[in-house]
Amino acid sequence: MTRLTGRALRLTVFVGENDTWHRKPLYTEIVHRAHTAGLAGASVFHGIEGFGASSRIHTSRLLSLSEDLPVAIVVVDTEERVRAFLPELDELVTEGMVTLEPCEVIRYVGRGGNRADQQGDSGTKGKKSL
Repeated sequence: MTRLTGRALRLTVFVGENDTWHRKPLYTEIVHRAHTAGLAGASVFHGIEGFGASSRIHTSRLLSLSEDLPVAIVVVDTEERVRAFLPELDELVTEGMVTLEPCEVIRYVGRGGNRADQQGDSGTKGKKSL
């Protein structure tokens, strides 16, 4: 498992939910490529309203239902690893926006992760004895 704490870089890719790459959602391709690249994690967030370079407002409101709502793909890892991933996006993102922001990772623990191993203790802290 990748260990990540301290200074990091947050990559955010803003695209439309209908943007595709070889007939599948673009956000899916970006997440899978981030996973293949071994990045620490990626999440996709579905927007309910927004606009971009085209200045056309996309919304989920019932009376003006849009079929191309905004989507944000967020990836966090070390600056070196995120910057190494950027060429992948050059190929994939033909419309949208890509941003980078410094951030600080406070905790990065996977499901089922043994926190004792990550904290470097014997694992008895906070456990009740039977």
